[in-house]
Amino acid sequence: MCFTEVTAQVKYKIITSVESIVPNGIRRSRLISSVDERDYKDFTSEQTTEESKRNKSDRGDLRVKNYEETKLLNFYNVAGIRFQNIASNDAVVSSKINTMTAEGWELAFVSSAVESDAGTNDGQGIFITRYFFKRNK
Repeated sequence: MCFTEVTAQVKYKIITSVESIVPNGIRRSRLISSVDERDYKDFTSEQTTEESKRNKSDRGDLRVKNYEETKLLNFYNVAGIRFQNIASNDAVVSSKINTMTAEGWELAFVSSAVESDAGTNDGQGIFITRYFFKRNK
């Protein structure tokens, strides 16, 4: 059996958590899960040395309007880091992972990144984690 035969039988789904690391932020931490699906081919153009065509796919068609948005708590408040908020977020994310596992999804891998406050005039920052799930079709 070749690799493409194996992967063609597997479906992947990504869940993303976005947690604000802005002190006294606007409470925009969320766990996001798309309900809609998109085919990347509909939004892809091929660039070559011989021919370069502008990608004219419509951004409105790319935008997903059906998704689950679960509230999470920010890592900071006025007084500083809130460990209780982190524990609360862990409980919510664990619940989502456990629910997906019960639905037949397997957590394949996790990827995280952070954009932290760069100083006095920045005031921006997020901690983003992507959870990659897979299951048989």
